[in-house]
Amino acid sequence: MTERRWVPEWPLDVGMALAPHKRGSGDPTWRQTGDGAVWRTSRTPDGPCTLRVGVEAGGVHAQAWGPGAEWALETLPALLGAGDDLTGFTVRHEVLAQAARRHPGLRLGRSGRVMEALVPAVLEQKVVGREAWRAWRWLLTRYGEPAPGPAPEGMRVFPEPDVWRQIPSWHWHRAGAEAVRARTIAGAAWHAAKLEAAATTRELDRLLRALPGIGVWTSAEVRQRAFGDPDAVSVGDFHLAKLVGYVLTGEKTDDHGMMRLLEPYTGHRHRATVLVWLTGLRPPARGPRMAARDYRSF
Repeated sequence: MTERRWVPEWPLDVGMALAPHKRGSGDPTWRQTGDGAVWRTSRTPDGPCTLRVGVEAGGVHAQAWGPGAEWALETLPALLGAGDDLTGFTVRHEVLAQAARRHPGLRLGRSGRVMEALVPAVLEQKVVGREAWRAWRWLLTRYGEPAPGPAPEGMRVFPEPDVWRQIPSWHWHRAGAEAVRARTIAGAAWHAAKLEAAATTRELDRLLRALPGIGVWTSAEVRQRAFGDPDAVSVGDFHLAKLVGYVLTGEKTDDHGMMRLLEPYTGHRHRATVLVWLTGLRPPARGPRMAARDYRSF
């Protein structure tokens, strides 16, 4: 076990900082225990690791196990948002200002791990969350490595790219992921080294969108988590445009309307949408919800 203590310069909420990397309540790579600590697994450039992040006496106390422990602790501040630059960000809507005051510790962290953000994002394409998270749990439980160290029971480590390329079609089917998403993930795994080596969010966007099955929404979801990109808007999201329109104007809107509303926040448009979610406001549901589909029965 390796450990590190670090004192952030803002009121850090560990759960909120690491929440973007959580994929549903049963995510095998993420747990929050009763003491408030977050456990997270990752496949670092040095190998698998388990990271426990807790808050003690105003600072962060982190412990890590496995070959990637030192890398995880070295990059811990970035993961928790230490590199997040708020220069040029001005809140222009009172409703967002209220959310910002309630969450003074909001920072956009970066994991530095592209494939770990990409695979679950592809699984979430055009389906409801619980369907994608079920597939994520099944695949990680089947193909992930046991978490190093004294991790909570059932935690697993993200598989190597070679593993994603070799998953047979019947296991994708059992997970509930149809052939299109399976091909997208397997195809991206062939280019994993190049994707992980991307130096900037713009370069990563170009590389991702050159791959079959990856568009604007998926690229944004990946860059938000891997690079902490404050301007990567999830255009094409089933809920986001309606929510942004409702919170900022009282009326739902579409993607074009959302981008017009977010124009004053250019450079920080994703940050603005995070604050939109944190307002807690939701438009009234007047239509049918998007139905969950179980591809295992097809």
